[in-house]
Amino acid sequence: MIQTANRWLPRLTAVAVIVALFFAFSSPREVTLGQSARLFFVHVPSIMVAYLSFTTTLIGSALYLATKRMKWDHLALASAEAGAVFTGMTLLIGMIWAKPTWGVYWTWSSRLTLTAILFFVYLGYLALRRAITDPEVRARRAAILGILSIAQIPIVHMSVIWWRDVHQAPTLATPQGMQIDPPILIAFLFSAVAFALLATLLISLRYRIAEAEYLLETTDPTTGVAGDAVTAPVLTREF
Repeated sequence: MIQTANRWLPRLTAVAVIVALFFAFSSPREVTLGQSARLFFVHVPSIMVAYLSFTTTLIGSALYLATKRMKWDHLALASAEAGAVFTGMTLLIGMIWAKPTWGVYWTWSSRLTLTAILFFVYLGYLALRRAITDPEVRARRAAILGILSIAQIPIVHMSVIWWRDVHQAPTLATPQGMQIDPPILIAFLFSAVAFALLATLLISLRYRIAEAEYLLETTDPTTGVAGDAVTAPVLTREF
């Protein structure tokens, strides 16, 4: 099943990205923001899949602490890296959008500042993993941080409601429903699906790399992966 998914997932992701680009560029021009509003189709889906990736890190971390099975640690690592990538993309696209809209690339609003903190906390999570050589100790400590770090997400999301902010209020997850016109909503949904598939692809690839890295770490260099079936050659001096 995994091998089948590895064949169709990249192709499906490529098709979804192409379709999403078509709808993003063919959607109507936004009245207030003009062409810069098309960044919405990258900016919002990227933070959404970042939230989902970090939630997967939470799940993987909790399951590792409960079972001590390294596959859950691999999942936590893979999803945390993907989440960090998409959070960085969110910040970058947001800065590009902010310049024509607010006149500056960056302002210390609550939403922007908290998103930046979220980004650096998960970079710290990845740095922690690199600083510890023992796989079990690394997995345990990273799992604790992976569970605690999830508390940032609701704070980031609700920041524009709890505090006055130059950042616009939510248009998707609101008590009144989605505050967005149907043509733009359709383009957004295609973008969201494309980003979700892209995140799934990245996580699956990073998971396989994490498995290989763990195997390399835990292989006894004196025996090698083949064990006693292969013996090292003995060099003798010829007279």
